[in-house]
Amino acid sequence: MPLHVESPLIESLPLGEQFGAPVFLKMESAQPTGSFKIRGVGAACEERVAQGARGLVSSSGGNAGYAVAYAGRHLGVPVTVVVPETTPQSMRARIAREGAQVLEHGASWDDAHAFAYELAGWERGAYIHPFDDPRLWSGHASLVEEAARTLDPPGAVVVAVGGGGLLCGVLEGMQRVGWQEVPVLAVETEGAESFARSVAAGELVTLEAITSIATTLGARRVAPKALEWVERHPVTPWIVADRAAVESCLRFADDHRTLVEPACGAALSAVYDRAEPLPRERAVLVVVCGGAGVDRDLLASWSEEVDLPTGGGISARAARR
Repeated sequence: MPLHVESPLIESLPLGEQFGAPVFLKMESAQPTGSFKIRGVGAACEERVAQGARGLVSSSGGNAGYAVAYAGRHLGVPVTVVVPETTPQSMRARIAREGAQVLEHGASWDDAHAFAYELAGWERGAYIHPFDDPRLWSGHASLVEEAARTLDPPGAVVVAVGGGGLLCGVLEGMQRVGWQEVPVLAVETEGAESFARSVAAGELVTLEAITSIATTLGARRVAPKALEWVERHPVTPWIVADRAAVESCLRFADDHRTLVEPACGAALSAVYDRAEPLPRERAVLVVVCGGAGVDRDLLASWSEEVDLPTGGGISARAARR
């Protein structure tokens, strides 16, 4: 039985009014772990346990690690999650609450990844990569299959890109349902734009560091498969500022009473701000990838960091003044 749920597909009247055409939202924020990650991660964990794995190891400062911990609890196996030092205490607590052991290693995800992979080699469990694994992509593809059951092919699909796992899954799903000609807008924030730089260079580019506030987009190098997809499907990279991503989180909280991380806000900002590559005459589908690493205090802190006034409360209206 899948560990994820079928997420709601809703039409957003506030976003549609702002954008000038219908906007549909695939609400992955409604997943048990708060993000799309449980789709692919859950499928990978189930497969590894069925193959005999007696434990699971993950490297993630956020949603992927949380999803592995959730999966391990439901599958009855121990989990170790290695997080970088930048991981907020609130996310560490969520992971630990699922029964997982949380270890800190390194300044970035890349450091945590190397250490976690080594741990898995010491028979601590099967290693679950947070984004570069065909099993994950296949699991993530199910969100497009769900959407296509009730939605005609849209004019575009908007998706946030970190390591590229969600992008690969969405594109795989679009192939499955016959949306091969529907363009994809792949959105990153400044300071985490490893995919856009790779597309521009025609080869994989590794960022020296992640400087964006959207740390869950914080892979210095995307999965090679993400770059390969550019040759097979119309994909346009799009880069937004941290400020735009956080403001979109605030606006979305007002419009849909849902908190999301800046990584998700990046995708939403492309629609709120009417990104030039998006069609104006046809509906768009936005993957609201969600994120468990957000609460009111963090959202207020991010707003201050990018100099967005919140007027003593979290309000998009204040941010728009």
